[in-house]
Amino acid sequence: MCYVLPTSRAIAVALCFAATSSAAAQDSTVRAGAATITEHDVRQRIGVIADDSMGGRDTPSRGLDLTASYIAGEFARMGLRGPLDSGRFIQRYPVGRTRLDGDRSSATFTAGTVTVSASARRDLVYIFGPRTGRPISAPVVIVGGPLQLDAARTLEIEGRILIVVGDARAPNATPVNQFLSGAFERNPAAVIMVMNNDTATFAKQVTNQFRERGVVDGEDATDPVVTMVHERVLGGVLRAAGIDLPTFRTASTYTVRDLPALTVRVAMTDAQGDGLSAPNVVGLLEGSDPVLRHEYIVFSAHMDHVGTRSGAQGDSIWNGADDDASGTAGVLELAEAFSQHGARPLRSLLFVAVSGEEKGLWGSAYFAANSPVPMSQVVANINMDMIGRNWRDTIVVIGREHSDLGTTLDRVSAEHPELDMRAIDDLWPEENFYVRSDHYNFARRGVPVLFFFNGTHKDYHQPSDAPALIDAEKEARILRLVYYLGQALGNAPQRPEWNPDSYKAIVDKKLQPSP
Repeated sequence: MCYVLPTSRAIAVALCFAATSSAAAQDSTVRAGAATITEHDVRQRIGVIADDSMGGRDTPSRGLDLTASYIAGEFARMGLRGPLDSGRFIQRYPVGRTRLDGDRSSATFTAGTVTVSASARRDLVYIFGPRTGRPISAPVVIVGGPLQLDAARTLEIEGRILIVVGDARAPNATPVNQFLSGAFERNPAAVIMVMNNDTATFAKQVTNQFRERGVVDGEDATDPVVTMVHERVLGGVLRAAGIDLPTFRTASTYTVRDLPALTVRVAMTDAQGDGLSAPNVVGLLEGSDPVLRHEYIVFSAHMDHVGTRSGAQGDSIWNGADDDASGTAGVLELAEAFSQHGARPLRSLLFVAVSGEEKGLWGSAYFAANSPVPMSQVVANINMDMIGRNWRDTIVVIGREHSDLGTTLDRVSAEHPELDMRAIDDLWPEENFYVRSDHYNFARRGVPVLFFFNGTHKDYHQPSDAPALIDAEKEARILRLVYYLGQALGNAPQRPEWNPDSYKAIVDKKLQPSP
């Protein structure tokens, strides 16, 4: 609004006109930046990142390094600055190569005079957790019958060994997976799933666990050891401890019992291999304000996928077009838009493509611990994972309720009806997606986050997750919404604020052990 004094009406009119013209010009340059985000460019970038030549972008792999080089080259072309030592864009972190030592990985069960051993060579499948060789022995709790998330969250199992009697023949594995997710939050020392898989399926799982894998320092250090043991091994020893396995599995009601009569000792051990490294890629666009440029907004996505393995119709390359070439292409499109003349906000922007997400959020954990800028000065993280499929007019944004970022997003969305893109709350809270992508490593360090995510689909973690299935026009509209959100956050006078209860739950207490 302009206030005009009678004695200076002509000057005031001129000033008002100048201010209005300046605001209009600024709005014009902001919209010009948004206009660079196009369906064609989204499709082209995903086609490069998810091409067969990238080999599925496993962490670590040659294809992942090629992807990192492509992203770094694009950042340089756009005029972004490499914020790492010597102006580098690529941040490398150490990754060891290991495989499970089958001769030194086992679980032993004793009840009275009955002792049985489940060997990783035949009867036991390692899922995740520390493979240090250190034996774990603790009081035992066993659960069976219908398993639900709410029941898991009432378990008193901190520091104890939880035995879960599962049913591989159940038509829907979701309740069991949700139960396990809730159980992990209760900090058990180990979780052993007693399974009744058919012999051939279980034998294949036993064989697959000896594949070489990458591991980063400190990975899994505070997680429980999680394994599967076939029921053929445990029927007798559980009977000696007072549990009839078939009856316990098929119970009509959820059942939980302490098992003081059963002693369990489990140890998983690695056979060490060569040390390697994996890349993150980081580009910096400095803010236009001399003070606020020392605060940062991070736009992130994971550039890795799961590599190569045998798949349908003999396709061995898992291209990961939606997961997460879509988000990685989004980071590049946003960097291009913000780097246009006049589109740079007051705050600085970091564009980060991390790796190792599929292994356990490795790259984002390393970046958060080794950021080229102080994490205390990172005011927000906007993370994008799987944004190229499903609904044409809707994007799920996880974490909206935890800070005033959600309010800002609602305002920005209302200001841009032309995008025809509705941002909605988490549709799947029981899946615990808040802790399952790279934004979580920012949140647990006190950074407010939003996670743009359109959910899974039948091609999730399948060789059929191909570029041809991406809705690039829809993704371009999502990215324009994220761009306008970034402009609002980058130019706001105040940094985003946590909701106090969320800060206590996520930052102070942590939702679960860090990846």
